[in-house]
Amino acid sequence: MTDSPAAGGDAPDSRREAGAPRAVDSRGSGRDPFEHAREHARDQFGHAREHLEQAREQFEATNERIKQRTGRDLILAILTGLILGAVVLASLLIVKWTFALLALAAAALGTFELVRALQTGGRRVDVIPQLIAVPLIVLPAYFSESWLQWTALFASVFLIAVWRMLGQMTARDGRLYGDVLGDVLAGAFVPVYVAFLASLAVALLRQPEGEWWVLAFLITVITADTGAYAAGLAFGRHPMAPRISPKKTWEGFAGAAVAALVAGALLAQFMLGGPWWAGLIFGAVILATATIGDLGESMLKRDLGIKDMSSWVPGHGGVLDRLDSILLSAAAALALHALLSPLGGL
Repeated sequence: MTDSPAAGGDAPDSRREAGAPRAVDSRGSGRDPFEHAREHARDQFGHAREHLEQAREQFEATNERIKQRTGRDLILAILTGLILGAVVLASLLIVKWTFALLALAAAALGTFELVRALQTGGRRVDVIPQLIAVPLIVLPAYFSESWLQWTALFASVFLIAVWRMLGQMTARDGRLYGDVLGDVLAGAFVPVYVAFLASLAVALLRQPEGEWWVLAFLITVITADTGAYAAGLAFGRHPMAPRISPKKTWEGFAGAAVAALVAGALLAQFMLGGPWWAGLIFGAVILATATIGDLGESMLKRDLGIKDMSSWVPGHGGVLDRLDSILLSAAAALALHALLSPLGGL
């Protein structure tokens, strides 16, 4: 009996002693129970960083190859396009008249770019009357009657011509008659090409459901440009107009045609409420005017010996470099509105 308390007292000690080696092994190894998990996480994080770094290098190399081939920084072009697209979309669908102000700003910047490019090319074109003409032409297209828009155009051309001739008379530098006439014609061309064509987009906005027509022709132009860019990059082999724009190919034009026709058909049915075949007409006409406008501006830049009108729009060049396809398409869209809108819903 005297031995049982001793036996009972020895049992816990023996259990602690039996368990002691396991605790010592765990601590004696010098290893935290969570160390293995942390090491595994560090390894995974390191591998992820390596993969991300490789992906970034591959993307930058691809973007550089695209930039060398097309002359466009893809990342900047996409980001800038998204921002500008959001601003234009908000102006059309939220506060309609603000699009007229955006058109005014774009026309003013494009006018300044073109005047500066012409001056670089040796033409004497005056900036002040050109910038005065822009609001006189653009704003009446939305806020006044259409006859005032046309009157402002003729008055602006007259102002620009008289301003240049008076400036030449004051200079008396012996400039030849042919050069002076060329200066006057170049100055008269600027408001017709930029401000007046921009005002036609504003005039379209003023029509019934005009905001949807403006949005439709802008989407078609952008879709055609994207289709041309993608198809030309992937399949471009045969130059379309090598003396004017060497990087444009017939394969790119085919991609633009498919994109414009599909966009036109879809927009006609789901945005403008008209038949799909009218959308094909819409897409084909906008494709033609966008292509002509793009090539026309490229020919002008080649004649002036410049690559871009400016570098104000990151990834795209100048403002006029983005408006080249849009300006002539605005005139076509306004005409199409008059022709196609009677076709039930359009």
